[in-house]
Amino acid sequence: MVKRKIYKLRKGEIIEVEEFHDGRYGAPGTPRQKKKRPTKEQIQRINELNKAKRCRHRLVEYFGEHDLFVTLTFTPDSRPPDMAAAKMDFTKFIRKVRKEYKRSGEELYWIRNIERGTRGAWHIHLVVNRIRGSGDIIMEAWPYGNVYIGRIRNNAKVYDEDMTKLANYITKSEHTTYKKADGSRGKSRISESSYSTSRNMPLPEPKQQKLIRWKAEPKAKKGYYIEKHHEGINPVTGYKYRRYTMIRLNRRI
Repeated sequence: MVKRKIYKLRKGEIIEVEEFHDGRYGAPGTPRQKKKRPTKEQIQRINELNKAKRCRHRLVEYFGEHDLFVTLTFTPDSRPPDMAAAKMDFTKFIRKVRKEYKRSGEELYWIRNIERGTRGAWHIHLVVNRIRGSGDIIMEAWPYGNVYIGRIRNNAKVYDEDMTKLANYITKSEHTTYKKADGSRGKSRISESSYSTSRNMPLPEPKQQKLIRWKAEPKAKKGYYIEKHHEGINPVTGYKYRRYTMIRLNRRI
């Protein structure tokens, strides 16, 4: 049996679709499969994928290309001794930012990842909604080091229309490897990380459907185009899955 989940984001201007074989049944023409216990590595991989998916959905739902991608650094003498202290530094910072947003009559939305590198340096990647004067607010609120601010759209390293690059970048962890020039995987450059979001960003529940068969190619809904299409193998079930993003034609920016 094939299942489909449909996520309508940004009031339906962006639709993400997941299609996958139900692991309880198996692919068409094959007998029902015996349930297998996933390995620790498979569970870790699934958790990382789910974290990136939820992040991507929040980025699409609550942020746009003109909002801000920020990196907060620590000078050597301001580096926190551990993750608990780093979280406290961020809490003090974001409390000041929220206060200034509220004073301007605006609501603050944020997503952040605190990262400690393998060489001991700390930094924080942050996505925040842009308001008038938000750059100055952020600069004034961070006393521990340098602040690098730019619009999401202006950073080719993290920008694409369905926010996949940014979601993957800001959910990196000590389990994240990188691709070398020869195609092999290098070790993670992060020794520990902490991902979190503001609590005022609920996500819509997906619409679920059951399909008779697996179609060879996805088809865009009328009035939309397919911006991104990805297919792979679920590391737990061993069956194919597909994800594609449809964007409304002539949508509002």
